[in-house]
Amino acid sequence: MQRPRAILFDWDNTLVDSWSVIHEALVVTFEAMGHVPWTLEETKQRVRHSLRDAFPRLFGPRWEEARRLYLGAFTAIHLDRLSALAGAEALLGALTDDGYYLAVVSNKTGALLRREAEHLGWSRYFRQVVGAGDASADKPHPAVIHAALLGSGIDPPAAWLVGDTTLDIECAAAAGCVPVLISALDAVPEDIPKVPPALRFSDCASLLRGIRDL
Repeated sequence: MQRPRAILFDWDNTLVDSWSVIHEALVVTFEAMGHVPWTLEETKQRVRHSLRDAFPRLFGPRWEEARRLYLGAFTAIHLDRLSALAGAEALLGALTDDGYYLAVVSNKTGALLRREAEHLGWSRYFRQVVGAGDASADKPHPAVIHAALLGSGIDPPAAWLVGDTTLDIECAAAAGCVPVLISALDAVPEDIPKVPPALRFSDCASLLRGIRDL
């Protein structure tokens, strides 16, 4: 394994913790649409895809109404509840100092994603912040990887995609990136990806050590 030229990060549960916000906005949406809300654990297990991919399956022809409800509820509280995961800012600062090309690839709506990065003061670390709706298709489609690397001169095989779910692994495989899973080492992913991660780390600190040890 060689050092990457670019490191692309998922956002939620990879660099930040916003599960309580996502869950609360979903509860508001489900109740308004006459659905039984998920538990917090179900939210953590089931939220993977972007709104434009997930909501038509959940709400059928009323999915755009549900999307407006969700975005309204989410926007009202997300910055107040947003918190960085342990070691995330130190990781980004160290990788920036080491000269890596960094970007975000998330299925969170692009405008909200960039607002969160700015709120944390992290925009300076990223060359691109690509969210849902910013590319022709969302994760796991490889279009998001090409958008994140646009103008960098870096090809996908020289990039790592770091994320916490099998959707991130599938996206990396589809684009030809190196798939890197970040999750507790004793945790079992909710499903088995067709392509296993090339590397796995328990947290941001161990990821930084792993990169610097290459």
